[in-house]
Amino acid sequence: MAKSFEVQGIIHSIEETKTFGNNGFTKREFVVKLSGEGENADYPNYVALELIKDKCALMDQYQIGDEVNVHFNLGGRLWNAPGKPERCFTSLQAWRVERLGASAGQFGGGQQFGSAPAPSQAFDNFDDDVPF
Repeated sequence: MAKSFEVQGIIHSIEETKTFGNNGFTKREFVVKLSGEGENADYPNYVALELIKDKCALMDQYQIGDEVNVHFNLGGRLWNAPGKPERCFTSLQAWRVERLGASAGQFGGGQQFGSAPAPSQAFDNFDDDVPF
């Protein structure tokens, strides 16, 4: 099972969604310049993340320069080809993107895309009076 992480940063680039194979697998990559706690502006870190399938649309809400918090899973796999050395591929697969900073007001102050409301918010109007 992949482990989940999050990073804070500024969107540096967003690629178009690409389709692979006959089954229509989709993937979209984007790069974030890390800006969270502990980052040194003199030595910036750029991290490439990917979105797959229905999550590709998450980036439609953002543009270069937006400050975001990205939740992602860390995954990896080995690739073996006859006559070639074994290779290991690592992927940072994003599953939620949250807008941060001054631009958050455009979409309701830090609105999250790609996630369900927190349980406490989902049941605010719930009547717990049982009928029996």
